[in-house]
Amino acid sequence: MSKVVVISGASSGIGAATARVLAKAGHRVFLGARRVDRLAALAEETGGGYRELDVTSRASFQSFVDAAVERYGQVDVLVNNAGVMPLSLMDSLKVDEWDRMVDVNIKGVLNGIAAVLPRFTGGGHVVNVASIGAHMVMPTAAVYCATKYAVWAISEGLRQERDDLRVTVISPGVTESELADTITEDYAADLMADFRKGALPASAIGEAITYAVAQPAEVDVNEVVVRPTSQR
Repeated sequence: MSKVVVISGASSGIGAATARVLAKAGHRVFLGARRVDRLAALAEETGGGYRELDVTSRASFQSFVDAAVERYGQVDVLVNNAGVMPLSLMDSLKVDEWDRMVDVNIKGVLNGIAAVLPRFTGGGHVVNVASIGAHMVMPTAAVYCATKYAVWAISEGLRQERDDLRVTVISPGVTESELADTITEDYAADLMADFRKGALPASAIGEAITYAVAQPAEVDVNEVVVRPTSQR
């Protein structure tokens, strides 16, 4: 059954790969991100629509979802994928980067949920992209992991509130993306460069999301953790 799927952070990485996999599976995708030039190219490739999206703005997210409904007449699935990961030691006091992670990784997810819930009457599916950082904490990743645990907690609470709403948390392990490009601390960047060896292609996460989306209405895939085989 073809579904209308709105995707945040769709200009690269997991978001772009998910759009391609979903479109190939016959779903209709609507893409959102700040880099509109990339969205335009991906929309042409996938046959979908797009709109500029700042997930930290509730109004921007609402306009994004409204535009998807205007194009397709409905929204069936939200993929809350946008995220940032400027890792650093707590002692470095990069508080502006802490704020950015909270604004994008937590508030961005909440803004997406707020935008789609009124559209999800009698059904709907929220897919929140968390991280293995929702399940483990490493040096330099304290704030990032805290935001991803929050995504897990928000998802689990939402799941329990409505019998007609499916909620899925996707927790990727090391995956090819631009996330590490936001790291400004050399020590953290060096750790991440070593950690990211053997990363999964972003399409692997897209396949996991597509699997969850494809299940019948009575089947709710609550959580999927996807790691490279070699990652411990």
